[in-house]
Amino acid sequence: MTTAPLAERLDGPLFFPVTAFGPDGAVDLDVFRAHVRAGIDAGAGAVFACCGTGEFHALTPEEFRVCVAAAVQETAGRVPVLAGAGYGTALAVRYARLAEAAGADGLLAMPPYLVVADQPGLLRHYTELAAATALPVIVYQRDNAALTPETAVALARTDGVLGLKDGLGDLDLMQRIVSAVRTEGLDLLCFNGLPTAELTGLAYRGIGVTRYSSAVFCFAPDIALAFHHALATGDDPAAHRLIDAFYRPLVELRAKGRGYAVSLVKAGVRMTGLDVGEVRPPLSEPLPEHVEELAALLARGRAALAQAPGREPR
Repeated sequence: MTTAPLAERLDGPLFFPVTAFGPDGAVDLDVFRAHVRAGIDAGAGAVFACCGTGEFHALTPEEFRVCVAAAVQETAGRVPVLAGAGYGTALAVRYARLAEAAGADGLLAMPPYLVVADQPGLLRHYTELAAATALPVIVYQRDNAALTPETAVALARTDGVLGLKDGLGDLDLMQRIVSAVRTEGLDLLCFNGLPTAELTGLAYRGIGVTRYSSAVFCFAPDIALAFHHALATGDDPAAHRLIDAFYRPLVELRAKGRGYAVSLVKAGVRMTGLDVGEVRPPLSEPLPEHVEELAALLARGRAALAQAPGREPR
């Protein structure tokens, strides 16, 4: 059942900030606040704190709580804040309640830890999570949490379930989910949640899924905003320019190292001059040559921006 107030606010680039760590490895709340503040000032439509890009897997419950609270304080109601909740059902509920106490507006339900559950088990997990707080839940479909259209319809009927974020990239499945939910006359906000969602944005738009998460917004909001505008306005030539010059090569670079969907993003944020620190184990930092490739890609992406009609290079 869609929760209308939050559903109406989830518009524009969806910002998934990294979690900042200091030289001693501890959470650096001041830098995290600065990162969140910069994203909001750049035009983020929502802040998803302590999710995949924010290394949810590496945070203690107390670290999670203070980071979510910091994000809520920095946004000051300007945009909604959603927080990750995951692992098994009991821990997911604990994180959900911590997020609610910290003032979050909603939850992103990460895939259950390790186990490959059947559809009734997944439905029970997300139903219990949705019932645990008053916060609306977006289910993150990926890896070991793949839903059938029938389960998606059941979730759309579940009080507290707002939407589905797709990290599988199976367009056939997503089309069947969208169609099944629509056929039943239900509402379920669907999001493209692939690691570099812009690359597939045109394809997802074709099945009616226009909202997406943007890791690039963390370190290149100008490029991310330009692509978002092109996709929203149907300026496909501009979208193609950015895909060819930046997003496709970025995905190919990301594929060169495990964990690069997080560590390469953090490297990109450090390039902006904000020292958010390194990733925590078990992730590793990207190789220096790959960081250099990222810097070159950013230059190419901004050159593509300058090619827009009537726009002068900055």
